[in-house]
Amino acid sequence: MTSLKRAIGLGRLARLEHRTERVAARPVFVARMGLAVVLWGAVTTAGLAIGMAGYAYFEGMGLVDSFVNAAMILSGMGVFDDLKNPNAKVFAGFYALLSGLIILIAAALILAPVFHRVLHRFHVEDGPERN
Repeated sequence: MTSLKRAIGLGRLARLEHRTERVAARPVFVARMGLAVVLWGAVTTAGLAIGMAGYAYFEGMGLVDSFVNAAMILSGMGVFDDLKNPNAKVFAGFYALLSGLIILIAAALILAPVFHRVLHRFHVEDGPERN
């Protein structure tokens, strides 16, 4: 499959049905959920990489320690190790704020196709809109 065909396929997949159209078939919905999971993984991986780089740079942590601290904050559990460097503490605060946004974005990516399908199904069952 060429990259153009792949891009067109993703464009069709990302395009949601209009309220006057029928509900998408189950394979289309499953493909949308797959795309949502891939996007969720990309956002989460990028957030984890930012955290690991920050802990390695500001606190001088190794790879494993940076990973566990970034993963703990990204998951909402809090800091794993005590930070000694004031710059690392400031970074951890801003990273915690960023992690909250990443969690909201990830939840929206996963839930958007589900909400769209449910709401679209309710609307289709009502029949055509009357003015």
